[in-house]
Amino acid sequence: MNFQRGRDHDVPEINLIPLIDVLLVIIIFLMLTTTYAKFSGLEINLPTADASKQAEQPNEVSVAVTATGQVLVNKAPLAATDVKAISEALRRAAGDGKDPVIVINADAKATHQSVVDIMQAAQVAGYPHISFATQSPR
Repeated sequence: MNFQRGRDHDVPEINLIPLIDVLLVIIIFLMLTTTYAKFSGLEINLPTADASKQAEQPNEVSVAVTATGQVLVNKAPLAATDVKAISEALRRAAGDGKDPVIVINADAKATHQSVVDIMQAAQVAGYPHISFATQSPR
């Protein structure tokens, strides 16, 4: 027995209008709250100094870093370039001097890590005063 003879069958449909409204609100929200930053690359120009050369201090320890990464403490090359060896060399070079100034002369092609290692070695040795040597632009 078919009791549904006279009724029309409605085809179920999905109403897309509310879905589109919600998606547009989400897109507008994302466009307003997103910050657009472009990091393609940083151009760094290192400064040069025109200041006159100061007289050397008696408690100054000179540390040089070559382009190949070799470290020289008061013009004496070190066999190892790890932080512990550099800090021991700094202690020997400072001797009994009270609070020496560590002057870092790094080559332009020296790695950043080698300069950071020297700074860390100075901190390990207990020498907080660090200075960087520059050259005049000529």
